[in-house]
Order: sequence, then C-alpha cells, then structure tokens
Amino acid sequence: MKNPPASASAPVFPFELVRADLEIVEKSIRDQARAFDPAVEGYVSYVCQAAGKRIRPALALMAGGATGGKTADHTRLSVILEMVHIASLVHDDIMDGAATRRGLPTAAAKWGSALSVLLGDAIFAYSLELATEFEDAHVCRSIAKASRDVCSGEILQTQRRFDLNLSVPDYLRMIEMKTAALFAAAAGLGARLNGVPEQVEQALYSYGMKLGTVYQIYDDCLDLVGDEAKVGKTLRTDLVKGKLTLPILYLLMDATDAQKQKLNKMLLKGEPMDTSILAGIADYEGAIERAVSFAQNMLNEARAELICLADSDYKRAFEEIADYLHALLDNCRASL
Repeated sequence: MKNPPASASAPVFPFELVRADLEIVEKSIRDQARAFDPAVEGYVSYVCQAAGKRIRPALALMAGGATGGKTADHTRLSVILEMVHIASLVHDDIMDGAATRRGLPTAAAKWGSALSVLLGDAIFAYSLELATEFEDAHVCRSIAKASRDVCSGEILQTQRRFDLNLSVPDYLRMIEMKTAALFAAAAGLGARLNGVPEQVEQALYSYGMKLGTVYQIYDDCLDLVGDEAKVGKTLRTDLVKGKLTLPILYLLMDATDAQKQKLNKMLLKGEPMDTSILAGIADYEGAIERAVSFAQNMLNEARAELICLADSDYKRAFEEIADYLHALLDNCRASL
C-alpha cells in the first residue's frame, strides 16, 4: 500500500466501522464500576470516564469482524483489555508525576499516590477476574500474560532510567511489553475467538505488536514536540524522569562523548529539558526524524501481516489504522 502523504492536518480517526460496538463497550466499561464496593465505586468510575481512543477494544472488535463476525465475547474481551490499560495508566501517572490526562486531573493528582496505587491494583485484579469467564483457558492465560508483560515492561523501564547505555533493542523490548502487548492480545485473541487457523491468529497478533510498538514511539516523539493544550496530558516528562526514548537514543548515538556527559549531568540533576537545550546536543531534529522513519517502516511491516485476511471493510479498516498512525507521525515531523 502506498504511504499516505505527509500532512500537518489532523488525521481522521479510523474506527467508524466499529463505532456502534465501541459505544456498547464504553457503556460496559462505565458499568464495571458498580462491581466494586460502594466506597470504591466513585474512584473506579472517575478513572474510567476519561474516554480515550479505545484502540485496544477497536482492534479486538475489528479482528472479530475480519474473521467471521463480532460476538458478545469480543465485547467482553474489549472491556477486559481496556480495563487492564486503565489500571496501567493509573500507575503510569503516579510514576511520571503527571498532573493531567485527557484534560482531567489524574487519580494521583486528585487523591494521592497511596490510594491510586491501590486503585490501579484493584482494577488489574478485577480485569483478570473477568478474564476467567472465557471457556477457552488460552484466552484467560493470554490476557494474564499481557497484563504481566505490561507491568514487567514498566519495571524494566524504571530499572533503566538515566541509563545512557540503554540500547535500541533494549528499548524496543521494553515498549513491546509495556504498550504493544495489549495491542497484540487484542488483535490476536479477537481472531482466536472465531476459531481461525493458528497462522491467522499469529499474523494478527504480530500486526498488533508492531502497531503498538509504533504507537509508543509516536507517543515518545509527541512528548518532545507535542502541545499539552491539544494533547490533553502532561508532556515533557520522559527526560525529567530519566526515560530514554527512541529519539533520545538516536540523539545519543550521534553525540560526542562530551555531549553525552553534558546530557548525563543534566539528567542526573533533574534539570528541565526543553527543545532549545536538546537542539544543542548533536542533531536533535535528525534524531526525531530518524525515530519517525523507523516507526513508519514498521507500519509497512504491520500492513504486510494483513495478507492473511480476505478483502473486507474490516481489512481495509486495519490498513486505515496504519495510515492514521503514519499521519500522526508526519505531524510530529511537521512540528520540528
């Protein structure tokens, strides 16, 4: 497929095909709060109300549509994976010290870290409880493994903060775990629920893994070049917290030893990192451009996984998601 042209305009979100299904998922997610103790229900309801793009549910629903049809199990899978994601965001915001998410105060900013840790734990546990309702034990195990990977990826990222020896393969492994694992589970399990051949399930799993990896690279680039007012969450936190993302790793690869030492001192001191400072360390714009190009090449690999699917509106929708991310990355490039 030909890549979409570069554009600084807002790309069209590609989930119209499953909009009605996502509305059902959205209502179900909000309804889950009632499963908790009344004293806890309000906290759960709050973190579930800030609706994001619901990418993981959309992937699960589209995988169902592309492989035989969407069922109640696809809706249930969508809700569970999004609840796992919501739990991970509650914890992420604590670790990042983020004040806002999607324009609202984070749970940590509103109620403090101690309560928010427990809130995230409760939602994680509840999600895994819901997963046990699937008749296919493999589905439950896969959801549990993806949840474990999300947490393990965050541990690895925390472990490697401020580590200027972090390699690109190490970084990719971390983001596959902490972000892409749920994308992969959504697409792969969405197909499995329809009893597809293993190679089809694996192809969609791989598509989801690549798509999720690209999404995290985009988010990492956005942290450097995005506008908080437009994005709706706290930005410029990665470097302050010692997170070395792909653009920064590329920056370090091209920097001199003296420049690396300068950046290391700034990171360890927790000094603010704005683009003017980074621009003085090697080729800042070139590093972001390189990260964008890497991600867009991976999108081409993700598209290639779709050859296993028969032509349908759902297959085209999977392709449109890749186009959508490609356009978002172009917008990062245009922001330089």
